[in-house]
Amino acid sequence: MGALAQSEAIANGSLTAVALMEATLARIDAVNGKVNAIVSLREREALMAEARAADAAPRTGWLHGIPMAIKDLADAEGLPTSRGSPLFAGNIAAQDSLFVSKLRAAGAIIIGKTNTPEFGLGSHTFNPVHGATCNPYDVTKSAGGSSGGAAAALACGMVSVADGSDMMGSLRNPAGWNNVYGMRPSWGTVPGEPEGDMFLHTLSTSGPMACNPRDLAALLDTMTGLDLRQPLGTNLAKALPQMDRGPGALKIGWLGDWGGAFPYQDGIAELSAAALGQFGDLGHTVADMDAPFEAQALWDSWITLRSFAVAGGLAAIYDNPAERGFLKDAAQWEITRGQALSATDVHRASVVRSEWYRTAAALFDRVDVLVLPSAQVWPFPIEELYPTEITGQTMDTYHRWMQVVVPASLIGLPVVNVPAGFGALGLPGGLQLIGRHGSDAKLLQLAQQWHALTAWPQCCPPKLA
Repeated sequence: MGALAQSEAIANGSLTAVALMEATLARIDAVNGKVNAIVSLREREALMAEARAADAAPRTGWLHGIPMAIKDLADAEGLPTSRGSPLFAGNIAAQDSLFVSKLRAAGAIIIGKTNTPEFGLGSHTFNPVHGATCNPYDVTKSAGGSSGGAAAALACGMVSVADGSDMMGSLRNPAGWNNVYGMRPSWGTVPGEPEGDMFLHTLSTSGPMACNPRDLAALLDTMTGLDLRQPLGTNLAKALPQMDRGPGALKIGWLGDWGGAFPYQDGIAELSAAALGQFGDLGHTVADMDAPFEAQALWDSWITLRSFAVAGGLAAIYDNPAERGFLKDAAQWEITRGQALSATDVHRASVVRSEWYRTAAALFDRVDVLVLPSAQVWPFPIEELYPTEITGQTMDTYHRWMQVVVPASLIGLPVVNVPAGFGALGLPGGLQLIGRHGSDAKLLQLAQQWHALTAWPQCCPPKLA
């Protein structure tokens, strides 16, 4: 059952929170040992007591009595927030992150955390605290990241809805690789934490993950809302009430391999083309588009601003000789790059970013949705740190193989990953549906129309147990 279906069943009395919790814990017992998606799971008796209390209490919101696990980059009061780092292993959160408090207020029962790479860096979920998360469609392969634990937990039916976060595809790549939906909302719609710098670092956002777009919309509505302690927020109309309306006939622009700039493993382009044909069958106009901006300029802007942001967040650890050695190589590389940047370097990168935003705004006067694959490669062997080449082209950084997500991430556009089917080896892939800023509900309507046609998560679940 999806989260909204569970919610309705609890509301009408055909399902209890106790029964749902028992089923959830039984499913975790059956499959989590094979994928390692949920970590820091709370004690059974405490969870069952909360479920009994939910059944006895007035309904608090649509998530009333529904189990959720929180990505291990965010705080959930009383649970450890390791961030995948030995430096934080065992640190117990004194209070909830802002969006987690909203989930609790809507009635969610927080059962534990979902696994993530160290500090969320790299689209491969492994860390020295909790180990690696396996892909449920092939446990020898990566689940992606950084929301890999959340995506795998959804795919396996251990939770019905999940939170994720996305700087460089962390909601999109794992969703594509686990045959579920993940949404990067328009930047500013889901507020971050009212702490530290709130003006300069505008690359990352939290967002929802689910096995159907209606659940995605419901969770998005719960996570969004202006926080008056923070600037730069965006207040959008609720998405779920708009889901009963279709998106209308849309113009969809396929960006392909960005004029040859993005290498794809065999089968990625073919899977995407087949899915685009199905969008055409739904009554939308699909057209190939030329590369609208120079890819290298976008990449240079991205890695400058990303390193600037990572260094701002982790420099205190790096500058402490007793702690630096606990940082993985990718984190140290980002920090040293960020610390070496001048203000002029950052300004130049922001100018390119601004130019791309203006260019993209003009593109959306011609098309309603832009489409790219969710990833340039299929899930790779779990023991690999990251892909070092694609079809013979060497990757010059630990994240260059995810360049396909940069156009949307750089300027904070909304993106919904939709499952697109399976490749020759039975591994899932996805598509990024990218819209102009604020078009979140329209993208969700399109995703719902797609889901009604395909229902990939329901028709092709992983066969673990």
